[in-house]
Amino acid sequence: MISKKNHDLSVSLGKIKLKNPVIAASGTFGFAEEYEDFFDLNELGAIIPKGISLKPMIGNVPPRIFETEGGMINSIGLQNPGLDKFIIDKFPYLRKIKTHLFINFFGYTEQEYVELAQRLNDLPGISGLEMNISCPNVKKGGIVFGTNPKMTFRLVQKVRKVTKLHLMVKLSPNVTDISTIARSAAEGGADSISLINTFKALAINIHTLKPEIGNIIGGLSGPAIKPVALRMVWEVCQTVKIPVIGMGGIRKAEDAMEFILAGASAIQIGTANLINPHTAIEVIEGIKRYLIQHQIPSIQKCIGLFRI
Repeated sequence: MISKKNHDLSVSLGKIKLKNPVIAASGTFGFAEEYEDFFDLNELGAIIPKGISLKPMIGNVPPRIFETEGGMINSIGLQNPGLDKFIIDKFPYLRKIKTHLFINFFGYTEQEYVELAQRLNDLPGISGLEMNISCPNVKKGGIVFGTNPKMTFRLVQKVRKVTKLHLMVKLSPNVTDISTIARSAAEGGADSISLINTFKALAINIHTLKPEIGNIIGGLSGPAIKPVALRMVWEVCQTVKIPVIGMGGIRKAEDAMEFILAGASAIQIGTANLINPHTAIEVIEGIKRYLIQHQIPSIQKCIGLFRI
């Protein structure tokens, strides 16, 4: 059990107060139940389960994961049971965990996003939504929502109108200027912004002359992307006034502190969960040690302390 005596680990995301800044990221944490044997899930600042779509998705063809030097390429294809089965099979367990719950969701048309947000808005016990805008808009020729500022603004604005829940918008790094996209999301009505999602990547088997990933292109995550993710988070923190949640290659407390010092109000842990399932709890403990070492009473005082 982590003692909070004399050192306040709590952070605020608008009106929502997290007990600490460590959030289990969507994707690698499954639906949380998979990790219950490793540590007390109630200790987390928040949990974001695997992304949910309106209808079930079977995902991409295998192989879906390939380990690289300093990271991992995945092409799971957003496999999930769909909203109805999520509500019946997964949500009852998630509701019992005594921490904040944000539901990650995505669609391929504006209407799918809107319908999902409307239906999730009525679920009891949810603190907020994380909207993944890294999906192609099938009605606009496959242009990814999160790569076009106007499309980002329009989509966030439409979703904002149908939900009263905290709306976190998750950004793709596969853009020319992520600050412009972040500004559009904020202007559209986002309550917070999380970044970054994975980078598009390729690996080739030099013996078979085939791609290592069944879908050819996958998403790169892990320690290799941390410096770029950190730069993007810092840039976005200079651009928007709403809370920013940083992620990308975080595997220890020192990594988390870099993001917080760069301006992130909280952080998410993703790929590291697959390497060490105790990562999140170790990061929480490490952040507390940092506060003790530097005689800082609250993690809140560390946000944005980075100076040039």
